[in-house]
Amino acid sequence: MYEFHSDHDRYFLMQKMVCEESIIPFIEKVYPLNSDAKILEIGCGTAGVLSAFLERGCKGFGVDLDAGSLDYARKKLAGFIESNQLILINNDIYSVDFETEYHAKFDIVILKDVIEHIHDQEKLLIKMRSFLAPSGVIFLGFPPWQMPFGGHQQMCRNRFLSHLPYFHLLPKPVYKSVLKLFKEGTEYFCELKETGISIERLEKLAKKQDITL
Repeated sequence: MYEFHSDHDRYFLMQKMVCEESIIPFIEKVYPLNSDAKILEIGCGTAGVLSAFLERGCKGFGVDLDAGSLDYARKKLAGFIESNQLILINNDIYSVDFETEYHAKFDIVILKDVIEHIHDQEKLLIKMRSFLAPSGVIFLGFPPWQMPFGGHQQMCRNRFLSHLPYFHLLPKPVYKSVLKLFKEGTEYFCELKETGISIERLEKLAKKQDITL
């Protein structure tokens, strides 16, 4: 199992590094980032990604259902919260009215390693688009279902399964039997088998909603 998922300090630093080295440079190819930008991250967790934008002077909003991760973020980024540069919200994204509560539309909306866990992905894309300022952009990052570890098997407790590529592509009854054989919880991994998204599926959803990728 990848222990950094349960180590908030390490996970925060990894997320920040990925954002600095990959996400921000990628976004800047199509959207010039400046200190006036408002950033929304859906499923922000410990806010490591947002912290990289905050250090660039941007204003950040983070939404997550995990109260424990947000508690960590509040302590880690207390200075940004005190200066009103960062707002963290423990709620369902469909329950937050940013325009009414915060008078905010966003230049960049980020969804990193989240969409593959969502059942109604089209509904989420529509909601994300409603948050954008007129020239705003959406950044989506996720492990495509067909990739070697698209089933998040690196999260398995069993060392053999956690290093076994592609086994998530087995038919669901066989897949579930393998998980049970190795005493892995089936609910998380089987649900991901239902919600895992491919690049092709994302492209179809985006085209249907007239979203340019």
